[in-house]
Amino acid sequence: MVDTIGSSHHRLLGKDGLRVPAIGLGCMPLSGVYGAADDAASEDLVRYAIDRGVTHLDSADMYGWGHNEALLGRALKGRRDRVVLATKFGQTQPERPGAPNGVNGRPEYVRQACDASLKRLGVEVIDLYYQHRVDPDVPIEETVGGMARLIEQGKVRFLGLSEARPETIRRAHAEHPIAAVQTEYSLLYRTEAEETRQTTRELGIGFVAYSPLGRGFLTGTIQELAQVDGRRAAHPRFQGDNFAQNRKLIARFEAMAKQKGCTPAQLALAWVLAQGEDVVAIPGTRSVQRLDENLGALEVNLSPEEVPELSEAIPAGAAAGDRYPAAAMAAVYR
Repeated sequence: MVDTIGSSHHRLLGKDGLRVPAIGLGCMPLSGVYGAADDAASEDLVRYAIDRGVTHLDSADMYGWGHNEALLGRALKGRRDRVVLATKFGQTQPERPGAPNGVNGRPEYVRQACDASLKRLGVEVIDLYYQHRVDPDVPIEETVGGMARLIEQGKVRFLGLSEARPETIRRAHAEHPIAAVQTEYSLLYRTEAEETRQTTRELGIGFVAYSPLGRGFLTGTIQELAQVDGRRAAHPRFQGDNFAQNRKLIARFEAMAKQKGCTPAQLALAWVLAQGEDVVAIPGTRSVQRLDENLGALEVNLSPEEVPELSEAIPAGAAAGDRYPAAAMAAVYR
């Protein structure tokens, strides 16, 4: 098992010197999204991750509507200089229960959101600041212009986008260099992401894969529909006939992991990282054991023949069910 992530397992996001470990930590699960989370245990997990070299921490102001950033702020005391701290803005609380999240990309809101995040995180600067969802009512140039002013003010070091279309990325990058684009990317769901990656690679932008384990589907731990609850139950991929079809796809993949002598999660992460040196992954977890398991992916070496073999085991577009419920899908990839 990798003791700590060394420099050989770091990768560059963008062209301006932002280096992060190949495997970071997605912090969304620490705010009760995939089951109850204990704040004290979550803070301990973050500190443990940092000590293991998992120093790329990814949050957002909508994870628990501020809860996640406040938790990270407490965990980072005395460790701030050891991490690359990423967070996001742009999603706003729904107008009524059950309604989809709002979105706000106005320059004045960019400033307000950043100031609020800095306060909750207890830091003076955010290393990587993403627009979480693109606002269709605000030209991307205006939003990115507002983000660029945060760099001028010393509040942010690098800019990123999340779930943006290739043409949106190009327009944003022309306004100000974008260091990273974050999109859901795994063996299970990759069609849109691979279109995005053609653009990010061409422009020299780093690619950050969130949900690289298919929201748990690729870990091999979700075998029956009865195991699906909480947020997952709302996702089409985990429902009815979609669940059954996706389980069939994953069964072959699990057999390949066993043959390789690693866990399904490790094989799934190794496949993501094998897509190029411009790609990093941010799997989320609430468990020290799962974090250790994920880091084991750094020791899984895939041959040039194995990478396409895995891609063929779960072909692009073969997964059943959308990535998000209908209302949330309307806000991604625009």
